[in-house]
Amino acid sequence: MTPLSSIATSAYTDLVRLLKDDALSGVEGKPTLKERGDKAYWYAARRVGTEMRFIYIGEDSEEIRARIQRIEALRATAKDRQAERSRLVRLLRAEGMTPTDRATGSILSAMAAAGTFRLGGTIVGTNAFRLYEGELGIRLPLGGMANTGDLDIAQFEKLSVALQDQVDPGLAETFSALKFDPVPGLNKGRTWRWAQGGSGQLVEFLTPAFGDESIRELPALGVGAQALNYLNFLIADPIPAAALYRSGILVQVPRPERFAIHKLIIADRRRDGAGSLKSAKDREQSAFLIAAMAEDRPDDLAQAYATALQVGPRWRERIGNSLKRMPETQSILESLGV
Repeated sequence: MTPLSSIATSAYTDLVRLLKDDALSGVEGKPTLKERGDKAYWYAARRVGTEMRFIYIGEDSEEIRARIQRIEALRATAKDRQAERSRLVRLLRAEGMTPTDRATGSILSAMAAAGTFRLGGTIVGTNAFRLYEGELGIRLPLGGMANTGDLDIAQFEKLSVALQDQVDPGLAETFSALKFDPVPGLNKGRTWRWAQGGSGQLVEFLTPAFGDESIRELPALGVGAQALNYLNFLIADPIPAAALYRSGILVQVPRPERFAIHKLIIADRRRDGAGSLKSAKDREQSAFLIAAMAEDRPDDLAQAYATALQVGPRWRERIGNSLKRMPETQSILESLGV
């Protein structure tokens, strides 16, 4: 396992910070705080015709309040930040970090511009795994475990309804411009998959299920989504990440410790069907992340592992079945004392 240089880890942190500054300064309107129950959320309020539109910024926190207090300064220095972001991306490439390929980068860029990640969309699957390099400060392994042609985006259905904001332009329009066509499904009018002609690139939308794995609506993203069990554990409390494409793209990914434990569950679930190759890839990714985090973030890893085990016997069974095939990973998790 090869660590990134201190120069690279520092540059990645700076890149994420600058992208978060841009995400706020690029939203037009007056910052407005709305309270819902015991939580509060920031919106940018601006008049569109005779109506007020509220554009979602994010959940209230000390970090977002600090940015709002200097929003005018952030807006005035946008061009300088873009130049600095480009410099940091060049530096990170030179330091050996894995750039996002052109096909994936163009899709992520268009989705980010429409507001997909601002509105809670979270990249899951192998494309999320590829973005942990900067977060964990380690180089990704070469080979199959980091290869993919699919882009999976997940969002909580309740969040999608509660936000009362939508991507602009709509994702159907965004995908059409990128030569993606909707993939026909059994549920007419509820498209949750798009395929790009020629490249074979596939974009899928997912949402957590709690039993019934049907197609649901995600109003904030304006798409349907395949509901999947166990996904709620994965996308709870996601983190920002920077994709190395052009001057950087701010996206959202699951916490790496949750990703690692979730892969143990999914690897066993795939074995119930015809997903043996994907199951092996799930175990590889999980083993890599668990080995890395046991060194640098053992407390985070232990907490995620304990949380999953406490959900119930079915979760423990799936995790246990995967670990029987992964003696080294099992030994690492046992050493955490959970």
